[in-house]
Amino acid sequence: MEPIEFWKMNGSGNDFILIDNRNGQIKDEEMGRLVERACRRRESVGADGVIFVIESEKYDFGWKYLNADGGEVEMCGNGARCVSRFAFLKGIAGSEMTFETLAGPISSEVNGRIVKVLMPKPSGLLKDVDITFRKGWKIVDFINTGVPHVVIDVDDLSNHPVKEQGREIRYHNRFSPEGTNADFMKVTGPDQLEIRTYERGVEDETLACGTGAIACALVASLRGLATSPVKVRTRGGEELIIHFVCKGDSFDQVWLEGNTAIVYQAKLNPEAL
Repeated sequence: MEPIEFWKMNGSGNDFILIDNRNGQIKDEEMGRLVERACRRRESVGADGVIFVIESEKYDFGWKYLNADGGEVEMCGNGARCVSRFAFLKGIAGSEMTFETLAGPISSEVNGRIVKVLMPKPSGLLKDVDITFRKGWKIVDFINTGVPHVVIDVDDLSNHPVKEQGREIRYHNRFSPEGTNADFMKVTGPDQLEIRTYERGVEDETLACGTGAIACALVASLRGLATSPVKVRTRGGEELIIHFVCKGDSFDQVWLEGNTAIVYQAKLNPEAL
């Protein structure tokens, strides 16, 4: 295999490998193993996932997003922001674009390092999910913001055992066989939250999760704890802004806004795989 050109980017702490695969150099059946190997930290590039830009017949481009475990998922909010800036800078799309995902078409706006993405309409809301409460939990709700999320309001976010409880929730029978992401949040001020997220597919706590930030903001709104726009501080210290229109127990026009960073541009050597 020839070396593969890629960009390393991060969106508020979520880091990704981005590959322009419109020429089809990497076949679909090869992607899972490549992602699993390339996302290993210390041994290879290291990332939370890999984004492949592909051709689309209807939109500016399409994507395939695979988590670090090599499994393809429908949506990733911070990944959507990174791929938007990537596509703009590489001349694949203009500063306003629409691209194709398994979760449906996604529109976005690029303004320098700040990228704003119109997310899929949330679905599957469940209040007061019936799972055994743990010490320090106040509420447990569920919502799908492109991918499934359990949201738990906790007393002490800083010292919460996110990895242990997140893994337990991710594999809970209540959410099998697909599993779920697990978000732990705390209200820190008017329309302000702090969150920590255990991500399915990464199988660990990540520094940020865009769809998780949205899930927490929407649940906080339903619980009367916040109103749009909601500022969400991630584990990595970055701030995401969630804009939305609330209509009873449903939501529309959900936008995820935040910073992106280009870490480097390089070639992936076959030895790293």
